[in-house]
This record gives sequence, structure tokens and C-alpha cells, in this order.
Amino acid sequence: QVQLVESGGDLVQPGGSLRLSCVVSGFTFSGVLMNWYRQAPGKKRELVASIGGAGGFINYADSVKGRFTISRDNAKNTLYLQMNSLKSEDTAVYFCGNSQGRGQGTQVTVSS
Repeated sequence: QVQLVESGGDLVQPGGSLRLSCVVSGFTFSGVLMNWYRQAPGKKRELVASIGGAGGFINYADSVKGRFTISRDNAKNTLYLQMNSLKSEDTAVYFCGNSQGRGQGTQVTVSS
């Protein structure tokens, strides 16, 4: 059974930082592309960042370039998203996933 469980979401002030984690089980994590997505109320889901199986391929949405860093630990079947210099427009539910499935998401709220 494929499971993806996100954590790390929180309420943070503008300019703050958060680190999201996604623990994966049910498929071979290493060697597969993984993504972080987000969806804000009333908006379409946005692909935030992607990372290849060995970490050699990384891509970011223009809206987060220079502020967010995607990484993975294949030994721990875990995907990460380090988010710095957070803005109010980063407020959304953040999901991890790929073609195998998607997690339930973790809420990130950026507000003073």
C-alpha cells in the first residue's frame, strides 16, 4: 500500500522558515522522481519543486526559486522541502507525490 505522509507545516511570520518532510512507503523510493505541490484556497494546484531519484535533477517553480530547497534522503525514504524567506503568498496546503500517489498534505500559513 502506497503511503505518503507530510509533516512540518505551521503558522509562521513573513520572512520565517519551515522544513517540510514527507515519509514514503509502499514503493521503491530511491530512483524515482518526487515532487512537492501546493494548493491555496480558490487556486489551482501548483508544482513547487521536483527532484530526481538520485538527486541529480532538481527543478523549482519561478515563484520559489532562491527561497526553497528540495532534497531527499533515500536511506530514510524521506523527501524534504526547506522553505526560507516565506511570504504570505506561500500560504497553502503542501503535498508530496508522484505518479504513485499523493499525501494528505500539511498546512503552511504565513501571516503576521
